[in-house]
Amino acid sequence: MQGLYAIFKKELRDHFTSYRFVILFALIAMVSFISSYMAGIHMRENLEGMSGVKFPFLLLFSSTGALFSMIQFVSFFGPLIGLVLGFDSINRERAHGTLIKLVSQPIYRDAVINGKFLAGVVTISIMLISIVLVISGFGLALVGVVPGIEEIWRIIVYLILSIFYISLWLGVSILFSIFFKGIATSALASVALWIFLSFFVSLGADVLANTIVPIGNANETTPEDVIKNYRIKETTARFSPMVLYSEATATIIDPMQKTTRTSDLINLRMNPMEEMLSSRFENPLTLGQSLLVVFPHTTALIAITLICFAISYMVFMVQEIRT
Repeated sequence: MQGLYAIFKKELRDHFTSYRFVILFALIAMVSFISSYMAGIHMRENLEGMSGVKFPFLLLFSSTGALFSMIQFVSFFGPLIGLVLGFDSINRERAHGTLIKLVSQPIYRDAVINGKFLAGVVTISIMLISIVLVISGFGLALVGVVPGIEEIWRIIVYLILSIFYISLWLGVSILFSIFFKGIATSALASVALWIFLSFFVSLGADVLANTIVPIGNANETTPEDVIKNYRIKETTARFSPMVLYSEATATIIDPMQKTTRTSDLINLRMNPMEEMLSSRFENPLTLGQSLLVVFPHTTALIAITLICFAISYMVFMVQEIRT
């Protein structure tokens, strides 16, 4: 346990004193603050029209600012935090010859990787909590809207999901740091996997769905074909952690969102009488109901994060470190 704490403390100090962490944190914080500031200014200018909004404080995180909202920005660029914190965590020690010195001390081998991963998770948590608190302060100062109890709990759930999401990419970067001896190689492999899973999987889902069930001709396309096309696209796109995270956080932050599916597909599956009846029940979901909606997404994100770290742990434990 003492060895784990020593590694954890050393890695935490290295993270907070490194220039790359300071630069990355400043960049992400600046963009998040600007987006939330623009959303807050828009809310202040339209306070009269927001009198019927039941959870106005959450709009600071879900409203699109100059380019995108806070949750959209973390969804796209949050993985960079995890990748930067872990892409050289193991192979840097090996290249400097300090890894063999670490394990020659009264420190167990598993304490090395556990300490590095825990230090990364704590760093990610401190970073996200700091950004959310500052954005919340912006909301109180600019708009004067005080968050309710349910809004606070929704923000806490959002923070937990964000920590697991970024920790997933931290585990990926540590895994590549174990597999590859070159620091540049592990960095490129991590970024390549992030680009593929975050962007190309969604594009591939569109191509696959349109290939299996074409819906190009409006005269020959039936509602059943559109539903089949969407289901194929939805199932394929959810192989991307970014899609899982985006759908889950959008539902948590927006209580009016009843499902992770798009509204167009929902309306397509309803007849006019069902649409009229559903419009009479436009009440926000409770936090418990929103959690039930996103339970599969949350479970998948947590499971992928733990599996990725478990693979890294097993590979590191059986790897020869004296080479």
